[in-house]
Amino acid sequence: MNFTTQIPIPKTSNPIDYNSRIVSLGSCFAKNIAEKFEYFKFQNIVNPFGIIFNTVSIERIVNRIVNQELFTENDIFFHNDLWHCYEVHSELSNPDKEEFLNNLNEIIESTNQQISKATHIIITYGTSWVYRNIETKEILANCHKVPQKQFTKELLSVEANAKSIKNTIDLITNINKNAKFIFTVSPVRHIKDGFLENNISKLQLLSAIYQTINHQPSTINYFQSYEILLDELRDYRFYSQDMLHPNQLAIDYIWERFFQTQISETIYPVMEAVSSIQKDLSHKPFNPNSEKQQQFLSKLRDKIAKLVVEYPFMKFE
Repeated sequence: MNFTTQIPIPKTSNPIDYNSRIVSLGSCFAKNIAEKFEYFKFQNIVNPFGIIFNTVSIERIVNRIVNQELFTENDIFFHNDLWHCYEVHSELSNPDKEEFLNNLNEIIESTNQQISKATHIIITYGTSWVYRNIETKEILANCHKVPQKQFTKELLSVEANAKSIKNTIDLITNINKNAKFIFTVSPVRHIKDGFLENNISKLQLLSAIYQTINHQPSTINYFQSYEILLDELRDYRFYSQDMLHPNQLAIDYIWERFFQTQISETIYPVMEAVSSIQKDLSHKPFNPNSEKQQQFLSKLRDKIAKLVVEYPFMKFE
């Protein structure tokens, strides 16, 4: 007897393989999936400007990257002993002003190159709720713990989300006409906005993506990570302790569905070989100096060398 409702997800017509170059952007769930790409040694970068949740802020940072619009002193501010930028995540904040600007602008340059060569762009949206700076009227990617009285909170409409999604696609295709897109909605619930408000927020995103895909070619795809967690897994044993984020069991399951539908079957044996090496690398020997351990390491080096000959971009610790 089957005790779950499985979400039907068709196989993509643009599968990912080891020749693919992947750029992942968006919410913390984008990072969860990117960690799987990293484990299996795909050519992947994730959130060069940190986690960004909303469609407008992702569009804005993509616009900077594509048009190589460099950050200036007007784009940053000093708060709590650090220099920040409202367009990027606080993990990039820096006590040194010049270093901060240089770092941001170096990321623009490198990410422009990566997007222009990417085969697949994966974007995960988290929320339709945004904060707008009262003074500049700009929507922010991150508030950096600045007092809330400086912002207004608002809900992006379906139309506003759809416009930003389309603009993001257009910006990227301006420098990379061959890019394939995979959109997804983060299954993480933003309960701090309220239960009803979280559901409305996700609905706005889902409607906007649906509207966008219906008017675009087959190079644009939607992967149902949100639906898998809420409808297929539908149990609190798949959530972390905060009962809002998917736990590792859920992430592994969603990755399995992604693997089955978005990745080319032709590379499954290579992925198995990479996984075998990764497990060997994590092996903790009882006696590191034993002859048996040295033989194990010698075989492991041979396995890595054989793989790297065919895939030189793979790096193993």
